[in-house]
Amino acid sequence: MKTPHNVTGSAAGVSAGEAQRVSHRPEEIALAGSRFLPVITGLFVGILILSNILASKMVHLGPFVFDGGTLLFPLSYIFGDILTEVYGYKASRKVIWTGLAMLVLMAVNIWIIGALPADPNWTLQKDFNNILMQMPRIVLASIIAYFAGEWSNSVVLSRLKVQTKGKMLWVRTIGSTLVGEFLDSILFVAIAFAGLYPVEILALMAFSNYLFKTVIEIAFTPFTYLIVGFVKKRERTDIYDYGERYNPLPMD
Repeated sequence: MKTPHNVTGSAAGVSAGEAQRVSHRPEEIALAGSRFLPVITGLFVGILILSNILASKMVHLGPFVFDGGTLLFPLSYIFGDILTEVYGYKASRKVIWTGLAMLVLMAVNIWIIGALPADPNWTLQKDFNNILMQMPRIVLASIIAYFAGEWSNSVVLSRLKVQTKGKMLWVRTIGSTLVGEFLDSILFVAIAFAGLYPVEILALMAFSNYLFKTVIEIAFTPFTYLIVGFVKKRERTDIYDYGERYNPLPMD
């Protein structure tokens, strides 16, 4: 039998200094507090989709080469950290799968619209193809890289939270990002751009992506602390994943 989550406070009026034990069932997590969960989920999925669209442009800044989604995508990891830290692994896993489903939906619709015959008066079909018809390959790369990165990020953060007994949030957010972003950067660049650029450019691109993403995560650590503290206080929720098996599938 699994050890239940440990939630500080509940919607039933438990004070901030008291603790209530609840199970993994979604309805009980909802009762414990989930007012901000839809908002954070929407921001997470929106950033994920927008960063994939921006990834169709390559950026050269000083000695670094990276895709256009690199600067925005780390925010999805920050929201992923907030989801796992506040609501636990199971809630974050559902959001990860929601984001994956929306990526697939976006790629399929772009491909369908690109394949449909254009109106004779619309002369931008070539431009559409050159930019957006890259998206299916980019989305495939993003799906694989995103799933591996986000899942490992959630698992590392969740395990560290239990091991540190909820202390040193910065160790959890930065440590999980170092693992998740490493997998994400390597897989994304290899799948999305292999054959389009020389190997040395791909290596520089992966390194640039990883460096920028981790630096942004570190720079946003104070804001992560503020948001996590705010959400935990308002939701009166603080999930600890004791006994979690970390099944990556959307349901056990």
